Amino acid sequence: MSNVEVEPVAVRCGAREGVAEGAPVEVITPRDVPLGGPRAMTVRRTLPQRARTLIGAWCFADHYGPDDVSETGGMDVAPHPHTGLQTVSWLFGGEIEHRDSLGSHATVRPGELNLMTGGHGISHSEVSTARTTVLHGVQLWVALPEEHRHTERDFQHYVPESVRSGGAGIRVFLGSLAGSVSPVRTFTPLLGAEIVLDPGASVTLAVDPAFEHGLLVDEGDVRLAGHPLRPAELGYLAPGRAELTLANESAGAARTVLLGGPPFEEEIVMWWNFIGRSHDDIVRAREEWQNASDRFGAVEGWNDEDRLPAPALPNAVITPRRNPPRR
Repeated sequence: MSNVEVEPVAVRCGAREGVAEGAPVEVITPRDVPLGGPRAMTVRRTLPQRARTLIGAWCFADHYGPDDVSETGGMDVAPHPHTGLQTVSWLFGGEIEHRDSLGSHATVRPGELNLMTGGHGISHSEVSTARTTVLHGVQLWVALPEEHRHTERDFQHYVPESVRSGGAGIRVFLGSLAGSVSPVRTFTPLLGAEIVLDPGASVTLAVDPAFEHGLLVDEGDVRLAGHPLRPAELGYLAPGRAELTLANESAGAARTVLLGGPPFEEEIVMWWNFIGRSHDDIVRAREEWQNASDRFGAVEGWNDEDRLPAPALPNAVITPRRNPPRR
């Protein structure tokens, strides 16, 4: 998904200390971001924010829907660029047609992972399908480490099986959890899983203590490590825990997305749809996109004039924004 804010925030993050081991759950509340004009779909953005910019290499999290596309217009994002990242599309409802400059043409469906590697440069489009009536899901970005940030474009599709653990159904789309392992390649260790808790159910899951974790609640009232989380909130836990306990306090099922990874130690710069290591990286990527450089290729089925133009650059050099210091 493109970040189509007219004035995107310039963020520099990473290479920072996290919260102390054993610290309580940190609750991150989303901010609403409209994706376009008056009929645009609004997303709830939990990463990046001033309070926290990264969870492992996860650097961007948009949560949207359920949206009636007859009212919002659904998703209609023309070709736009990415650098230095992987995009992770995960739907709960509806469908999205994906096309990219690698030549990929795929339909994003609920319960199916679509992961695109931008690397040195890629462009893609995302449009909700004609048969979609309600659109609902998450769009996530993963920062690529320095040694891989100029890697070649790539696209992977994977359909994870649902496994049961106690009163929970789990689909692991990246990494491993509850005995389920995703074969999808990433460039840093990661965990990504949809966890649906039965009404009133509780589950304790073994996790990697070297990982920090974030639990995004889609539906239901959930307790993470004893702390209440409401829909659209994201609960953060620092490294050091070998187990996570999730409890559903709702009368119906509760749906969550669990993200994790070891703290990302590199400092990165994020602006619009680009991730680099310096302000100059961003300036160069924007200029090459605006000039239709071969760096980003072309998306079949779209004309050059359809391409999403880059916003104006900020008037100042990007300044660091760091997570809270270790206590």
